Amino acid sequence: MKVNSFNKLIQVAKETSCKRIAVVMAEESSVLKAVERARKEGMVEAILFGKEEEIRKVAIKAEISLQNYEIVNVLSPQKAAYKSVRFAREGKFDMIMKGNIKTADLFKTVLDKDTGLRIGRTLNVVSLFEIPGYNRLIMAAGGAIIINPTLKQKVDMINNCVEVTDSLGWENPLTAIIAGIEVVNPKMPATVEAAILSKMYDRGQIKGTVVDGPFAIDNAISVEAARIKHISSPVAGKADILIMPNIEVGNIFYKTLVFLGGARVAPTVAGAAVPIVITSRADTEDTRLYSIALSSIYAEKRRGY
Repeated sequence: MKVNSFNKLIQVAKETSCKRIAVVMAEESSVLKAVERARKEGMVEAILFGKEEEIRKVAIKAEISLQNYEIVNVLSPQKAAYKSVRFAREGKFDMIMKGNIKTADLFKTVLDKDTGLRIGRTLNVVSLFEIPGYNRLIMAAGGAIIINPTLKQKVDMINNCVEVTDSLGWENPLTAIIAGIEVVNPKMPATVEAAILSKMYDRGQIKGTVVDGPFAIDNAISVEAARIKHISSPVAGKADILIMPNIEVGNIFYKTLVFLGGARVAPTVAGAAVPIVITSRADTEDTRLYSIALSSIYAEKRRGY
């Protein structure tokens, strides 16, 4: 079943098996509200890690009953992250969700070579967007975690996106490598790497997707813009996946779509042993719910890898 809207995203997440999710430092209202909504929809069974007294205070204020939750009383973010990651590594959780903990503190534990959730691939945030007036969902990578991805990391980012789109039922998605312009300019490294990635795809080094670039954002997502600029490519104007050149471009793209374009967004972290629900502090309760839904669907697919 292909996920082609956020309504379908929620529907499919509800129809998959209920996932066990560890919420790291759960004493945050919007996090608890999103988790409660996901629980009521049958998406997740949540275990709350954090300061139990604070969690209960937040739950009372949010009018959430905690009788359906197990609480693991942990006083420090570092210990909460360690316990959550350890249990996930042991197969006790299908996914992890960031609560009232700094991203750096959580990922220090996630990325630990000996006790973390590494599987030999780069971890990156994969964001699914539903944009008003646009005719399909698009996915973007590169808006968080990695500041300036290397060529190898960009290959992993593509593979991570393909893995997530596969869980959504997207067959052979089209991947555009984004840069400031759509031609190779030796003074702009992002365009050179885009050309290399395109050639790697041509030679079968990247599979499961059609890769081309460099593209500017307009001719990656607009058929008319690609036509005007005489760009001949199966990806031109029809990209499903956008690989951003660095964190600055990716972050600006994400927040512009959400705060100016009114887009709905569902981010998840791919490339680890389990999906990680990670959202911005400014993200809404709805965004957190969509992120849980996407991560739940992805977690279902990851069981087969």
